[in-house]
Amino acid sequence: MDSSVVDSAPDSIRQKVRRRYGATALGESSGCDGGTDCCTSTDTDILGYSAEDAATVPEAANLGLGCGNPLAIASLRLGQTVVDLGSGAGFDCFLAARAVGPTGKVIGVDMTHEMLAKARENAAKNHFSNVEFRLGEIEALPIADASVDVIISNCVINLSPEKPRVFHEAFRVLKTGGRLAIADIVATAALPEEVKNDWNAYTGCMAGASFIDELKAMLGFAGFSRIKIEPKDSSRSFIRDWLPGKRVEDYLVSATIEAVKE
Repeated sequence: MDSSVVDSAPDSIRQKVRRRYGATALGESSGCDGGTDCCTSTDTDILGYSAEDAATVPEAANLGLGCGNPLAIASLRLGQTVVDLGSGAGFDCFLAARAVGPTGKVIGVDMTHEMLAKARENAAKNHFSNVEFRLGEIEALPIADASVDVIISNCVINLSPEKPRVFHEAFRVLKTGGRLAIADIVATAALPEEVKNDWNAYTGCMAGASFIDELKAMLGFAGFSRIKIEPKDSSRSFIRDWLPGKRVEDYLVSATIEAVKE
């Protein structure tokens, strides 16, 4: 029998997350309650993407795993270097690639081999020459110090069992003046114990969510300044479908997270 989430070591948690998203990349069910796939919102309009965004990205790159649109707050410019933490099949990477242009570069980092294979296939088929995908964990980025202008991420950092390490790594790889632009799930109230210890709820982007004050403290300790976290109450409309019958929308909300390395 599996141990509870709260009693599990970080590597065990990462293994569970890797297994779940490997299955998702292969089109297999994650086994969430009710037979549906939790943490999915394939309607890009709900997440804040325009119809043009959806039309300019390979359809196979949209696995519906986000909880917002980090590009909306990223303010990307031509020639910038962008890193996507937990890049999945590449949806946000391909949008970023268009924004930074041929003189820019986008690096997607993911720890799931199946996701990397799918992302690389999408990039090759659609001739994205300014995008590359690297195998790695977001707690130990395969990226050089002070080499990145903007870090984006979409509903991934909540999955890390070692969030302070993620933010320290993000700070390390950013250039001075570099920015974080993240969409993620945050907690607005303490989750019930049955949800906190539910592996489906953890790998489905719910049980690992931190409170806003906790995230601000982690970001500040990592060295970031100009920290801004804005909850999006409208996101409760799709979060309620992630774990039917558990009223998770009473405890969780999507938020945009911004910070600067000064």
